[in-house]
Parts: sequence; structure tokens; C-alpha cells
Amino acid sequence: MTAGTRSATATEVAGDGRPFVVGIGGTLRAGSSTEQALRHCLAAVRRHGGRTALFCGEEINLPMYNPHDPARTEKAVALVEALRRADAVIIGSPGYHGGVSGLVKNALDYIEDLRGDATVYLDNKPWGCITCAYGWQAAVGTLGQLRVIGHALRAWPTPLGVAINSAEPIWDADGTLTDEAVSAQLELLATQVLTFAPAGGARA
Repeated sequence: MTAGTRSATATEVAGDGRPFVVGIGGTLRAGSSTEQALRHCLAAVRRHGGRTALFCGEEINLPMYNPHDPARTEKAVALVEALRRADAVIIGSPGYHGGVSGLVKNALDYIEDLRGDATVYLDNKPWGCITCAYGWQAAVGTLGQLRVIGHALRAWPTPLGVAINSAEPIWDADGTLTDEAVSAQLELLATQVLTFAPAGGARA
């Protein structure tokens, strides 16, 4: 679990009154376009006063979710506990063959562990969506799937979802976001997530 480039401390997860936003996504390739977009959006959340934790790459490389086996790895427990405390969630997925990647979908399946909580699943929590794909068709199609998943988890998808066409020159050689339109969209997504999050970090 990372906040920026470092692990979040127990105190940060426990809360200090600021909204706590959990980012999930990316690929098993470090520094993928999806991971970079998530990091950029979470950095905007922090600039606007939120706290963040990011689960990406190897941190969501979890065993296939089995609702009939209560055993959980340390990484799975950390993910579920962060989601339990989250005031809002931002999901980033690559578009693989027109849909959400298996890595991201499996991580989201672990939200089933929240079915018995007082706040079932992600009930009433803002749900921001980011997709990256080599072409608009997969990027937009995957974005629609993430929004449907959010509804199924009782979350509120934000009015804006960000679909990124990785075939276009979005990042420079150092991984810096250079597309002003995409940057503005990720900034707006961050502000929408915080706008709809419970005031004062009510769940953190």
C-alpha cells in the first residue's frame, strides 16, 4: 500500500479528520500508464486536502478470490481494511480486449469481504474511474464496465470518468503527464471524489 511512493502508516489509515481516498489499479508492469494516471489523480486529492493510499501492481497481485475460503494473505487483508475505512475509492484499469483486466477485477472481488459490515460493500462512497487503453474503443468500453461495477458495489460513480488513449503522446520519456486535457480531467476527478466524500472523513 503506497501513498505517493511510500507506505501509509497505521495512523494515516486510522484517520485525522481528512477524507481518506483509496486508489486501486495499474498492471504488473511498474510505472504503467494506468498506474501513472492513478498516482497523478491521487496527488491532486492530496493537494486538495485528502489522504490517500494506493494499491497497485504487485500489491494487488492476489490469489483468486474464493468466498468459501476465509484465509487471506497479508496483502489482501491490507486492501480490504483500507477499503473498509475509505471515504472514497478511485479505480484505474487498463482495457484488455475491451474490458477490465483480470488483475483489477480480482482485487475488486475482495470487496465481497465487506458484505457483512455495517457499511455494506462501498455503500454511498464516491467511486472514481480511470481507464487506459491503446485506442478509444477499449478505453471507453472499460470505463463503462467500471461504472457498472461501482453501482453493483452500492458506490456512487462520479459524474466524470477519465478514459485515456495510450496511443496518443500522453506521457514524456520520464513518465510525466504532458497532455493538458488529461491532466485537467484527472484534477477534476479528484475534486469530484472529495466533493462527494463524507465531510471530515467520517469513515476514516
